[in-house]
Amino acid sequence: MESPAPVRILTVCTGNICRSPVAERLLQAGLDQVLPGGFEVRSAGTRALVGDPVQPLSADIIHTFGGTAEGFAARQLTGKILRPVDVVLTMTSAHRGEVLQLDASLLKRTFTIREFARMLDVLEERETPPSGGNTQPGGSSQSGGNHHHRISANTELWRALPARAASVRHLALAPEAADNDVVDPYRRSADYYRQMEDELAPAIISVLRFARLNAPS
Repeated sequence: MESPAPVRILTVCTGNICRSPVAERLLQAGLDQVLPGGFEVRSAGTRALVGDPVQPLSADIIHTFGGTAEGFAARQLTGKILRPVDVVLTMTSAHRGEVLQLDASLLKRTFTIREFARMLDVLEERETPPSGGNTQPGGSSQSGGNHHHRISANTELWRALPARAASVRHLALAPEAADNDVVDPYRRSADYYRQMEDELAPAIISVLRFARLNAPS
């Protein structure tokens, strides 16, 4: 049986060594817990330090939250990388603009990660998941066919999600434009890495919670 396509998420920042790898690795680690094989999270940079590993202080954050920073190499964002992606999550509004310059067709699938998280929170408040999340009985849900079915259903849900998120955008507006952005700590003190963590971690948690509550049972 052919494996169903996972949900493809791309996180984007500038150098692809501080912010987007944290988002990539923590989303991947959390989503693997929600639905193994259901999500593929990658990252890229608009001016990437190609081939570089994750910056040490960012790697610390990834490890603290249960992800792995190993085997990472920064890569430059290209139209080819963007083509198969279901959702693009950028670290700032400026990055969103740069994504759309490369591929305008992604307009409705590209969000800053903090904006996207707020939209999911609004959806969460307004809608009860159809199946009540993973509360269904029956522990054998990992059997091959059923697992494939869950991945397919999940991918369908996430492909429809950007339009649902955009429909509540007016309810998820940031108090200030800066609240859509995650600070760039590159070549700055540890304080900036802490600020990045404070801005990024709640958004990641919102995305993971939405995925968990809406995972097909």
